[in-house]
Amino acid sequence: MADAVLTQTAEKESWFHRNQQAIAPWLFLAPGILFFAVYVIAPVFQSFNLSLYEWDGLGQAEYVGLRNYEDLYWEFVDRDAFYTSLKNNVIWLLMYLLAIPAGLFIALFLNQTVFGIRLYKSLFFFPFVISQVVVGLVFTWFYDPTFGLLNAMLGFFGLGPLNVMGNEHLVTYGIILAGLWPQTAYCMILYLTGLNAVDPEQIEAGRLDGAKGLRMLWYIILPQLRPATFIAFVVTIIGSLRSFDLISIMTGGGPFGSSRVLAYYMFEVALSEYGFRMGYGAAIAVVLFLIMMCFITYFLWSMYREERGR
Repeated sequence: MADAVLTQTAEKESWFHRNQQAIAPWLFLAPGILFFAVYVIAPVFQSFNLSLYEWDGLGQAEYVGLRNYEDLYWEFVDRDAFYTSLKNNVIWLLMYLLAIPAGLFIALFLNQTVFGIRLYKSLFFFPFVISQVVVGLVFTWFYDPTFGLLNAMLGFFGLGPLNVMGNEHLVTYGIILAGLWPQTAYCMILYLTGLNAVDPEQIEAGRLDGAKGLRMLWYIILPQLRPATFIAFVVTIIGSLRSFDLISIMTGGGPFGSSRVLAYYMFEVALSEYGFRMGYGAAIAVVLFLIMMCFITYFLWSMYREERGR
């Protein structure tokens, strides 16, 4: 009997020792997975559920089915606030992608061994470490029609004053330009990190084969920067779709709601003093989430397919 107990104990200990390398990573990941499930995954499903209700945040929630989504559809058809917000998000998405080539070319410039290059790196890195609130305030002063640097520069060339923040046709582009400043710095950091991992032997082999300039960049350097490019695309697209800070600081959605995006419109209808339509705000959040998931799923599938091909 005692021998059987000792044998069973030995088998249990041997199973743990055999599998402890597989178990240990999950033990370390467990707290992060728990927090992610509670604070990210669960609120996503709560938003889906809340979008089916009419609720002011205090009283009894009333089940309305897909009525919130129907209201969004008719706002889109009538080119109302939801249409403007979605259109501005598309503009943000397209223009924000300019940060990727801009960050690449700045990284190529900074990846040199010339005098003062550390100072240049610090200057280009600076926008990444300051908050979006500071960026918004700086560009608000820059665009100011009375004392802003932009109109001072235009006046130097004999051009009249331009009120970017007060022009409904220009305000979205002005805010996007402000957002491109730190986003370009972020892409630059990604590419600088990637350039440090470029194989110098491939560069030397390319030079021996006569590759230089754009041919060297396109056929030798860029293929090795594919992981950095992937991350830059994902982060830039997500950042463009969830833009909120700069709009809140610089315009508050104005003038006349022309600079709204989906994230800010969701805040307006759900949490502002004129809102408290929690279900309607949740419906906007669901639409934004689904748009993001389309891009994220595509990039993850591309990465998975590339890994399988290796």
